Amino acid sequence: MDTTEDAPAVPLRRRRRAVVLLALIAALAYTGDQLTKLWVTSTMVEGQRIPVLPPLLQWYYIRNSGAAFSIGEGVTWLFTIIMTVVAVGIIVYTRRVRSLWWGTALGLVLGGALGNLTDRLFREPSFGMGHVVDFISLPHFAIFNVADSAVVCGVMLVCLLTLTGLSPDGTRQRSGKGPATGAEGTAAGEGAEPDRG
Repeated sequence: MDTTEDAPAVPLRRRRRAVVLLALIAALAYTGDQLTKLWVTSTMVEGQRIPVLPPLLQWYYIRNSGAAFSIGEGVTWLFTIIMTVVAVGIIVYTRRVRSLWWGTALGLVLGGALGNLTDRLFREPSFGMGHVVDFISLPHFAIFNVADSAVVCGVMLVCLLTLTGLSPDGTRQRSGKGPATGAEGTAAGEGAEPDRG
């Protein structure tokens, strides 16, 4: 059986799987964020608190015009621009992603960024300067939402993947051992076990 004909199809299949996973996770994060915000805005009044797991967790509905801890309240438009750049950057970068782990991480960040960007664009007081709905409250911590959680989890996973040397294209960087290895082997052409992440 000649495997040389199948060789170009392998990276294409890996890329397709990673991009599909990225899109699915982004869609799940975005949908979860928007549905929970719809639930909060339709069942609670601003400032209302509902104990969930006292004293660790409560729902506390606020409209945040800034970022975490209400930082940057006067420059809401800046957060709109940042989230737009992040979302567009991830979408453009997807053509390089062949790792399922990176697809997961970038999908979380994309879904979360789009969730909060939707609030900034379409909620009061005006287009591009809307308030973000936050409602998850933990003791001595910022009040946040599902989109924030997705972004933080995605960024943490990106950091972990970077520290472990797994590249978005599925190759693994080995510190002090020369170039990356992956589906095509080492730079010298020697066979190396590809990373299936």
